[in-house]
Amino acid sequence: MSNQSFILILSGIIGVLSGFAAVVLKEAVHSIQVFLTADFYAEYANFMYILYPLIGITLAYLVGKFIFKDFGGHGIPDVLFNISKNSSLIPRVKMISRLVTSALTVGFGGSVGLEAPMVVTGSAIGSNTGSLMRLNAKNRTLLIGCGAAGAISSIFGAPIGAVIFAIEVILLEISTTSFIPLLIASVMGSLTSMILIGNDSLFNFNLVINFQAAHMPYYLLLAILCGFVSLYFSRAVHYTERFMDRFEDHTMKLLYGGAILGFMVFFFPPIYGEGYNTLNTLIEGDPLSILETSPFFSAFDSPVLFIVFLGIIVLLKPVASAITLGSGGSGGIFAPSLFAGGILGFAFAYAKNQFGFHIPLPVASFTLVAMCGLMSGVQHSPLSAIFLIAEITGGYELFIPLMFVSAISYVTTSYYQKDSLYILQLKDQGKSLDSSRDQEVLNLISISHIIEKDLHPVSPEAKLSELIALVKVSKRNLFPVVDEEEHLRGIITLDDIRGIMFDESKRNSVLIKDLMHSPPEVLLATENMQSVMDKFEKSGAWNLPVINDERYLGFISKSRIFNAYRKKLIRQRLNERS
Repeated sequence: MSNQSFILILSGIIGVLSGFAAVVLKEAVHSIQVFLTADFYAEYANFMYILYPLIGITLAYLVGKFIFKDFGGHGIPDVLFNISKNSSLIPRVKMISRLVTSALTVGFGGSVGLEAPMVVTGSAIGSNTGSLMRLNAKNRTLLIGCGAAGAISSIFGAPIGAVIFAIEVILLEISTTSFIPLLIASVMGSLTSMILIGNDSLFNFNLVINFQAAHMPYYLLLAILCGFVSLYFSRAVHYTERFMDRFEDHTMKLLYGGAILGFMVFFFPPIYGEGYNTLNTLIEGDPLSILETSPFFSAFDSPVLFIVFLGIIVLLKPVASAITLGSGGSGGIFAPSLFAGGILGFAFAYAKNQFGFHIPLPVASFTLVAMCGLMSGVQHSPLSAIFLIAEITGGYELFIPLMFVSAISYVTTSYYQKDSLYILQLKDQGKSLDSSRDQEVLNLISISHIIEKDLHPVSPEAKLSELIALVKVSKRNLFPVVDEEEHLRGIITLDDIRGIMFDESKRNSVLIKDLMHSPPEVLLATENMQSVMDKFEKSGAWNLPVINDERYLGFISKSRIFNAYRKKLIRQRLNERS
């Protein structure tokens, strides 16, 4: 059997396994939520909403820490990092750990989604299947994409959107031949879900009104609004998680986070869990009914207060999601971004229709399009957002506004924030991803391995005659000026002394400190190679000094970097072929 045929078979198996895992997780969360909230009454304040999130996050944290040794969090940034820096090796425990911890988190009301845990689970299945079959890093990466595609396809019933998500978010670079395994895995994931739980969909949208060109000015306003709300969403999650990280005692983090989240859910019950049921309720024709579950807003029957209620939910959802994850829960911001987008789109169309001027807007269409806009802006995945929303609702007639709003939202958000939320989280952890093959190879090179120490240092208090003595024995035309404490004070080149080195009167009167000058750039021993190359490019120098805690270590030359790069590239190609 050829390697390509073997990969195709594995992709189908991974799609089935990922799809099965997604179904198990989805059904487990649904069962927990029904068990916990079956006796709740809409006309009464349900105080258990305050306790459930704290219980769920605590259980998820304890199970993750003491049983799986795998803590909660987003998950997708770790997958990206393992692909980039760990040869696509994902720990085996992640094939199960995220299923359990996210079920506890979301089932008990944690305000996050199941998509990220399922992507992690599917990616771990793909990675470990590749390791079991002794496949190389390149093929393991492809199987990780297959696992992610199978999981997303199973959850949403959107095989095309799942493939594009795997390419746009997980794999980033892919060839045409690698596209086929993703298609097979996605189809098998969707079929597995259909066989096990039927054709039930997450949303009950019934698009009875076709797209009208007259609605485009309103879609433009919605697109710009989605862009700025996406920016708010990303920054709210980012800064809230950083705030939660200030709690050094994890017990206090659990207590404070769980308590704050519990009160949020108590006053604004739509924040409970993923929130997809709320979107269905809004669209089904009785939107004001969601106010009945809130002890504060249930007494009001005003469209204006209803719009205010929806606006508060949009503002609180990213904060609630970040508190859930920052406290120790397991989940992702995929579903919260869709939920916040749906609420935003519905509120936009509902408010316009209530105030009544020009033409009425179809609330279902604007709800869908805003979901696409927020997903595009938050995750920086415009194509995934377009096809995913179109598939899960059958709203293919909305392709024009979906494409328009997705593009405008993405451009608006990326203008103010270049990186997606996933990349921001990695940077907070001091991690970075390779954006190209060149950067990937460069980052395999360690500064400590290419430092040149054959340059002769000279003291700043030395005389010109002492430097001339070094010139006679040195093979280099560059001399670092280093003081008694091994601090780099400057550099001197042969060109700096060429005009006076034969002047006998100056050999014993001119000091090195009078001739030295600062180097164009200084490299730190802790810098990565991309930063090193940027400094070489900026300075135009061929040699730059390296220091560590202000102590001189040596020099790095461009030629040494190019030589190390060539060796790493040859070695990597040999590894891929094997």
